[in-house]
Amino acid sequence: MSVIVAQPLHVFGLRSRVANCVCYFDEQIIIYPSGNSCLKYHLEQRWQKFIPGSEKSQGMLALAMSPNRRYLAISEIVQEKPTITIYELPSVPCKKRKVLSVFDFPVQEFISLAFSPDSKYLVAQTGPPESNLAYWMWEKQRMMAVVKADVQNNPVYQSGDQRWETSIECKEPPSEVVKDKVPHESESLFEFPTTGSPDLSSEMLSEAVGQQQATLPQVSAIAAYSKGFACSAGPGVVLLFEKTEEREGYRENREIRIPQDQRSSDPNQSDKQDVTCMCFSPSEETLLISTSKNQLYIFTMSSSDIIKAEPAHFEYLNFPLHSAAITGLDTCIRKPLVATCSLDRSVRIWNYETNTLDLYKEYQEEAYAISLHPTGHYVLVGFSDKLRLMNLLIDDIRTFKDFTVRGCRECTFSNGGHLFAAVNGNVIHIYSTTSFENVNNLKGHNGKVRSVIWSGDDNKLISCGTDGAVYEWSLLTGKRDTECVLKTCSYSSVAMSPDAKIIFAVGSDQTLKEISDSSILREVPSFDVTYTAIVVSHSGRMVFTGTSMGTIRSMKYPLPVHKEFNEYQAHAGPITKMSITSDDQFLLTISEDGCLLIWKVYDKEGRGLKREKEVGYAEEVLITKTDMEEKTQVMLELKTRVEELKMENEYQLRLKDMNYNEKMKELTEKFIQEMESLKTKNQVLKAEKEKQELQYQEQLSEQMEKQSREVQDLESVNNQKLLLEYEKYQELQVKSQRMQEEYEKQLHDMEETKNQALEELTEYYEAKLHEKTTLLEEAQDDARQQLREFEETKKQIEEDEDREIQEIKIKYERRLREERESNLRLKGETGIMRKKFSSLQKEIEERSTDIETMRMEQQKLQGIIKSLEKDILGLKREIQERDETIQDKEKRIYDLKKKNQELEKFKFVLDYKIKELKKQIEPRENDIKVMKEQIQEMEGELERFHKQNMQLELNITELRQKLKATDREMHKEQQKERDMEALVKRFKTDLHNCVGFIQDPKKLKERVRELYNKYVQQADMVEIVGVDTDLQQEYTRQREHLERNLATLKKKVVKESEIHRADNVRIMQENVSLIKEINELRRELKVTRTQVHDLQSALGLNRKNKKQGIPDTVPSRELLPSPNVLRLNVGEETERIIEMQRLEIKCLRDQTQGQEQVLALPPLSGGTLPKLEIERSHGGQP
Repeated sequence: MSVIVAQPLHVFGLRSRVANCVCYFDEQIIIYPSGNSCLKYHLEQRWQKFIPGSEKSQGMLALAMSPNRRYLAISEIVQEKPTITIYELPSVPCKKRKVLSVFDFPVQEFISLAFSPDSKYLVAQTGPPESNLAYWMWEKQRMMAVVKADVQNNPVYQSGDQRWETSIECKEPPSEVVKDKVPHESESLFEFPTTGSPDLSSEMLSEAVGQQQATLPQVSAIAAYSKGFACSAGPGVVLLFEKTEEREGYRENREIRIPQDQRSSDPNQSDKQDVTCMCFSPSEETLLISTSKNQLYIFTMSSSDIIKAEPAHFEYLNFPLHSAAITGLDTCIRKPLVATCSLDRSVRIWNYETNTLDLYKEYQEEAYAISLHPTGHYVLVGFSDKLRLMNLLIDDIRTFKDFTVRGCRECTFSNGGHLFAAVNGNVIHIYSTTSFENVNNLKGHNGKVRSVIWSGDDNKLISCGTDGAVYEWSLLTGKRDTECVLKTCSYSSVAMSPDAKIIFAVGSDQTLKEISDSSILREVPSFDVTYTAIVVSHSGRMVFTGTSMGTIRSMKYPLPVHKEFNEYQAHAGPITKMSITSDDQFLLTISEDGCLLIWKVYDKEGRGLKREKEVGYAEEVLITKTDMEEKTQVMLELKTRVEELKMENEYQLRLKDMNYNEKMKELTEKFIQEMESLKTKNQVLKAEKEKQELQYQEQLSEQMEKQSREVQDLESVNNQKLLLEYEKYQELQVKSQRMQEEYEKQLHDMEETKNQALEELTEYYEAKLHEKTTLLEEAQDDARQQLREFEETKKQIEEDEDREIQEIKIKYERRLREERESNLRLKGETGIMRKKFSSLQKEIEERSTDIETMRMEQQKLQGIIKSLEKDILGLKREIQERDETIQDKEKRIYDLKKKNQELEKFKFVLDYKIKELKKQIEPRENDIKVMKEQIQEMEGELERFHKQNMQLELNITELRQKLKATDREMHKEQQKERDMEALVKRFKTDLHNCVGFIQDPKKLKERVRELYNKYVQQADMVEIVGVDTDLQQEYTRQREHLERNLATLKKKVVKESEIHRADNVRIMQENVSLIKEINELRRELKVTRTQVHDLQSALGLNRKNKKQGIPDTVPSRELLPSPNVLRLNVGEETERIIEMQRLEIKCLRDQTQGQEQVLALPPLSGGTLPKLEIERSHGGQP
C-alpha cells in the first residue's frame, strides 16, 4: 500500500437523480448523496461526515431512511450486480449492518426503497423490465414476498399504515379540494394490500383521468406530515394540502415557489426546476426539497402559518451548486480560492478554507475551460464562442477583455501570471497578460490538444493531445524541444515534476507513462481502469490520478511497479480535472457528476504535509471606482443620517434628563417629607417602646416570684411520690427472681426431649433418602426416553404451529387493518384534541403570567394599602380636629345667617341703586369705545405722517446740500467777474493813456510793451491756469467725499428711521397694553364701587337700626352718601384716569422728541393728539 493518504474533507454538489435523495437524520442533520458517497450535513455548524459507497460501486440509485432514524438503506450497482447496503447511523463512523446481494428473482437494479413503520421490514422496487416489489425481513435476510407491479418506473413511498405506494398525478386543479385521493394519510392514489396477506396481486386503485390530464401539471414528488401532505405541482411549485373534516378530504392551504435567480443568464427561467424529492424535518418545522438542477432548497413552515397572504418562496440551503458536468478547475497561490466552470453555463469561485461559495455568475454560452491567475484577482474562461479575461470583483465577475479563440477547451496562466496559453483545436496560442498581444502560436499537434501545463520557470510548455503526442515547447524559440508520439494512445492529461525533467502522461491505453528526453522511461499499469486525469504535488513526492470510474489513486514518487497505491471512492462519473494547492495541503477533484470534492492529504502516519514556506493568504479584493464612489456616497449619507440620529437622540436624552430631574426633585421632596413624618413616628414609637419595656419588666418580676413558689410546692409533692415508687420497685424485683428460676428448669427439660427427637428423625430420613436416590436414577432413564419423544413431537408441533401462525397472522392482520382504520379516526380526533390542548396550554401559560403579574401588583397594592391605612389614621385625627373646627364654624354660620336675613331685607334698596349706577356707567363705556377707535385711527395717521416727514426731510437735506454747492460756485463766478471788470477798467484807462502817444511811435511802443508786460504775462497765465486746475481737482475730490458722506448718512438715517419706527411700534404696543390695563382697572373700579356701595348701604341701614334701638350712638351722615355724591365720585374717578393717560401721552411725546433730536429730525407734528386731549376732556365731563 502507498504511504500517501487522502481523506475527503468537503463536497460541493448533489446527485438529485438518486431516488429519495434527501432525508432528515434529526432536526439539524440531513443526509443526501454527493459523488459516490452519502453525506451527513449539519445545518447550523455546516460540517460534513462521509458515508462512503461500496468498493467498485458504479453509483447509488436510491436511499431510504428508517422511521426510527437508525438505519439507512442504499441501493447500488457493484460490479454490475445490484446491492442493497444497510448502515447503522448512530455509530461513528457509520457501520454496515447488512448487505443484501443475493436474490432469488431476476433483477438488474433497485430503483426505490422503503422501510416498514417498525423498521424491521424493507421493500424494494426493481427496474424495468421486471418491475417487481420485493419484501424482506432484512435483519435475518429472509425474503418474505415478491410482487409483480407495473408502476411505470415510479418510486415507492412509505406511509403510516404499512401500505406501499407510488407517485401520483393530480386529477383536479390544485385550487380545488382533493377528495378521497390520499386515504388514511397515504401519499398517493395507488396502494398495495398488506404484505402478510396470501393473495398478493398487482391491482392498483386509481381514478379516471379524463381530458384534463394533458394540461394539468405532473406531480413528481410528495411528502406527508401531520396536518396533511405536500406535493409538487409543476416546475418550481409546491402545494401544501391540509385535512378537511368534510368527507375526509384535503384542501389546498399554501403555494410555495422556487425564487428566481437574478445572477442567472435568464432569471425568468431559473425557477423552472422540477422537484425530485421532498422531506419534512422530524418536528415538521422545515421542508427540504431537491430539484432536477441538483439544487437544495429549504422552507420554514412557521412562516407559512404566520403570513399566509404573502407569496412564499424557498431559500437555498447554503448556496447554488453546479447542475451539469464540471469541465474546468484551477487554483491560485495568493488566495484559498478554487475556480470551476460547467456545462450549466456558470463560473463559480469557491473558498476551500471556509468551504463557501464566494462568487458565481451564469452566461449565455457553455464554459469549457478555466484558469485562475496566481494573484486570485483575474480569471480566464474559455467559452464556446470566445475566450474572456475577467476581473474578480468584490461581488461580481466582470469581463475585461475578449479574445477571438472559439471553442477553447484548455487554457492556463503561467506560474508568474505574465503569460497565458489558450488552445484552439490543435493550435496553442500564447498571449501576454499585460499587453494582451499574441506572443506566439505553437503548431504541431495533428489532433485536439487535451492538456497544457507550464514549467516552474515558465520557459517551457508541455502539451498532449488525442493524436498520441506529448510535446515540450520552448517559449523563447517557439519550437519543440522534445516529443514523444504514441498513436495508439489518446492522451487526456499531462503533468510535470517540479524540476521539469520528467513528464507524466495518462490516456486511453490504461497506463501511466513516465517520459523523459522524448522517451518513455516507465509504464505503470492501471489494472483494467482508464486514467482520465493526473496531478503531481509541488514537492514532487506525491502523484494522484483520476479514473473513468470516478475513483482517485494516490501513490508515492518514484512510481511503484506493483499494485502499491491507495484507491478511494470519490465521484459517480469520470473525473475530468484534478488540482493540488500550492502548499500541497489539499487535493481538488471534479467530475461529470457535477460535484467538487476537497481532499486533505496526509502521510501514512497521519501527519499533514506542511508547507515549505509559511506565507499568509492575501485579503485584497478588486473593486471599481464607480462602485467605490457609490459606496463612499452611501457611507457619507449614512454618516450624516447617523449624526442626525445622534443629535435627535441627544436632544431626546436631554429632554428625558430634564423630565427625570424634575421627577427626581419631586420624589426627593416627597421622600424628605415622608422621612420627616417617619422620624416623628419613630420618636413616638420609641417613647411607647420604653413605656412597654417598663411594664414588661414589672410583669416579669411578678411571674418569676410566682414560678419560684410553684417549684417549691412541686418538689415537696414529687419527693413523697418517689418514696412510694421505690418500695413498689423492690417488691417487683423479688417476683422476677422467682420467675427466672422456674423458666430455667423448663428449658433444661425441653433440651433433653429435643435431642431424643432429632436422633429419631435422622434415622428415619436417611432410610427415606436411600429410597429416593434409587427412584431418581429410574426417573432419569425415563426422562432421556421422553426427551427423544419430545424432540420428535416438537418437530411435528412446529410444523403445525407454522401453519397455524400463518392462519392466525392472516386473521390478525385483517383485525389490524380494522384497528388501524379506527386508529386513524382516533388520530384525527386526537389531533383536534391536541390542538385544543395546545391552545389551552397557551391560555394557561398566559393566565399564569397574568397571575404572576397580578401577584406582583397585589404585593405592591398591599404595601400601598398599608401606607394608606397609616394615612387614614392620620386623616381620621385630622377629621376629628376638623369636626371641632366645623362645629365652631357652624356656630359662626348660624350667626352670619341671622345677619344675612337682616341684609336680605335691604336687597330691594340696593337693587334700585345698582340700576341707577348702571345707567350712569353705560354712556361712559360707550365714550371709552369711541375714544379707543379714535386713538387707533390717530396712531395710523401718526405713522403715515411720520413716514411722509422722513421722506420729506431726506429730500430737503439733499436739496440744501445741492443749493449750498451752487451758491459757492455762483459766489466764485461773481468774484471772478468783478476781478475781470476791474482789470478791464484799468486796462481801458491805461490804453486810453497809451493812445495819447499815438503820434510818437517809440513811446507808443514802450507803452504797449509796458501794457503787455503788465497785463499779459506768461507766468501769470500759467499760474492762473495751474491754480484753476488745482481748484477744480480739489473741488471734485471734496464733492466726492461729501457725496460718500451723504450716502453713509442716508444709510444711517434709513437705519435710524427703522429703529425709530420699531420704537414707535413698541410704544404703540405699550400704549395698547396700558389701555388694556386701564380697562381692567375700570372693571376693578366697578367691582370696588359696587362693594363700597353695598357696604355703605349696609352701614347706613345698621346705623338706622342702631339709632332706633340705642339712642346713645349717633350715626354719621358722611358715611351715608346720596346718589348725587356717588355720581360726583364717579366723575372724579374718570377725570383722574384721563389725567393719568394725558401725563403718559406727554411723557411718550417727550421721549419721541428726544429721539428725533438725536436723529437730527424735526419734531413730530402733534396736530391729532391735542384733539384727542380735547375730545377726551369733553368726553370726560358729565
